Amino acid sequence: MKKIAILSLNLISFAAAANIGSVNFEGLNYLSDQVAMDISGIHPGMDANAENINEAIVRLFSQGYFEDVYVKQTGNTLTFVVKEKPSISKIDIENVVTNDKDAIKGLIGIKAGQMYDEIAISRAKARIKQFYEVKGFFDTVVEEKVENLNDEKSSVHITLNINRGENIIIKKVNLIGAEKFDYGDFEPVIENKQRELLGWMWGFNDGKTKTFELPNDANKIREEYYKKGYLDASVSEPILKADMNDYSADITYYISEGNRYKVGKIDIQYPENVNLDKEKVIKNLKLQSGDKMNAAWLRKDMGTLEDLVADQGFAYVRILPKTRQDKENSIVDINYIVIPEEKVYIRNVTISGNDKTEDRVIRREMYLTEGNLYSKTDFIDSKNALKRTGYFDEVDIKETRVGADQIDLEVVVKEAPTGSITGGIGYGSNDGLLLSAGVSEKNIFGTGLQGSINVDKSDDALNGRISLTNPRVFDSKYSLGGMIFASDYDWDDYDEKDYGFSLTAGRKLGRYTNASLTYSFTKSKINGLDAFYKAAGYMDGDHTKSSIIPAISFNNTDDYFIPRSGIIAGASMEFAGLGGDIDYMKARGNFNWYYGLRDYIDWDLIFRYKANVGYMWNTDDDLPINEKLFLGGMKSIRGYSNRSVPKKRICLYGRGCELIGYGGLMSFNNSAELSFPLIERLKMRLIGFFDYGTIGDDSFTEEYRYSTGAGIEWMTPIGPLQLYFVKPLNEKDGDDTNSFEFSIGHSFN
Repeated sequence: MKKIAILSLNLISFAAAANIGSVNFEGLNYLSDQVAMDISGIHPGMDANAENINEAIVRLFSQGYFEDVYVKQTGNTLTFVVKEKPSISKIDIENVVTNDKDAIKGLIGIKAGQMYDEIAISRAKARIKQFYEVKGFFDTVVEEKVENLNDEKSSVHITLNINRGENIIIKKVNLIGAEKFDYGDFEPVIENKQRELLGWMWGFNDGKTKTFELPNDANKIREEYYKKGYLDASVSEPILKADMNDYSADITYYISEGNRYKVGKIDIQYPENVNLDKEKVIKNLKLQSGDKMNAAWLRKDMGTLEDLVADQGFAYVRILPKTRQDKENSIVDINYIVIPEEKVYIRNVTISGNDKTEDRVIRREMYLTEGNLYSKTDFIDSKNALKRTGYFDEVDIKETRVGADQIDLEVVVKEAPTGSITGGIGYGSNDGLLLSAGVSEKNIFGTGLQGSINVDKSDDALNGRISLTNPRVFDSKYSLGGMIFASDYDWDDYDEKDYGFSLTAGRKLGRYTNASLTYSFTKSKINGLDAFYKAAGYMDGDHTKSSIIPAISFNNTDDYFIPRSGIIAGASMEFAGLGGDIDYMKARGNFNWYYGLRDYIDWDLIFRYKANVGYMWNTDDDLPINEKLFLGGMKSIRGYSNRSVPKKRICLYGRGCELIGYGGLMSFNNSAELSFPLIERLKMRLIGFFDYGTIGDDSFTEEYRYSTGAGIEWMTPIGPLQLYFVKPLNEKDGDDTNSFEFSIGHSFN
């Protein structure tokens, strides 16, 4: 009111003035007269009327710089008298943790250097309260303290003292009207959960209210009903009843379930330019006529249809599920309507993120290149092929439409640490002091070459090997590799020295299949083989093995380190006897199956099944001890020492009996594993497993062992690490067992 009255009096005195001679400002500290004049819009020569002066005052106030503005006149001179707001010199936020403090500074909207504004302060306090409400804290109190830093009161220090409120803890979630489902069915998907006993301690549900997620929780409950075929289900908005005396709450949903629908007729409508065997496609869909309706399976079938059409070049296609509900009989018919756009061709393929890996190494794994007709299968296979190389932590292929019938692809990779320098020292009950050192690289100079040098030393053994492999010679389908090795073992009952080399040539037969042929040459010298081993049929002295090993392998997994889908399988046959004095045939086979369960339980749970089989034909009944089949170790039966199963009791007249490592001519081992995330941001997972294996000379079941345990899989900066805690379940006399196993640098497959 004061400002208005002053303005009105001055307007009266200016009413007779024709124009303004000069404009002055009093009270400016931070703004110059010229800037203030520009803001006001008043300049000498303008008419000195009420409208112009009123607009000038409004403009000055609107900047937020001033607490008061009035006008006085001396002759034809117009003077604006202003009182500037103090500037904010410093802002402190007290009584909060550092992480919260940094977040609050970014959201309050005030900072040092700005003019002090009570409205802005009030807005900042409201934002702080909202910030803590989102985190589940209610009744937060924010008090501001404003201190003048000089006598002119032109600079202030603001302190925001925050008394964070309390969490409202959910004691009970009520589902009124729910008969087919209970709280446990919805708990995995909703955000506002009942508090569990000691949940705050064990990392389970702490019951904290998340108000901003409440509307979404109702939708998530409704979606769970839809997934199970309750298409008429309705879920009310949540009713939160809070008791601010003890900061507890109940949440209530009112639910009408309706009937569960079955799938009736299934049909697909598509234009003539789309080639589909409708009957075959329908037969292979997850949802079949007569099944209970499942919305999740419906979406999966939509994705299947989309991929089939996209394989024909229709990169942009919509699948619309048109449903017709027979409410009386609770039957729903489904008609999938396929709406494709034009066929799309690849214009450009660019690559980014590869600081080390050469572009050509990436391009040779791509099945989509410039000029190709778009294919969804080729798109997925290209991405998975790049992941299987082990060169990258992350692979993404971005699509950019550049025309009605053209698309650009950008391959974006995040390179993984492919090289490692390892060293270690330890102690084993059987091996004594253990020393190891090694250098390995899966992607030498970014060319895709793979090489390693490793040395292991224990009380009983010294091993060394050097290997180098080119998986794509001249970027072709051919591979070439070689290895040299040497070993010196000082066992309790004999000494063994080995050295040799191997050469391997291979060819890529298909997207997932490779064939190889290996030549291996080994010189062995076994000394001091005691009478018990000789009685068991083992060969003493110098031996030479020359063999060829044809092999075939299959791999269609989606990742090198942690596959979630696909199969790794292989078979080989070693023919020993191409020269030398060792003659046998050895067949080996492996099968690994990986299956992610996220589609079914909305959790990154991975099931793995792994199996290995071996079979030998010994043409002369005598073998060096190191050539037979054994079980035990991390790749066989965990909890039993490497190559420790089986042992055989050999008795000699006058010398008693002794258990010796005997090996076998046929073996089979398999394992079942479940892997699930422990700390996702660290790529750390927890695994539970069961291992089982059998071995023998005349049958597979002469000896068998099994174990169970749990462990940790962790993608560390220096490579994959595995820690296992194992319990052997049928340990027998003479078995070498352990309860802890460890490895680093090997993939989890």
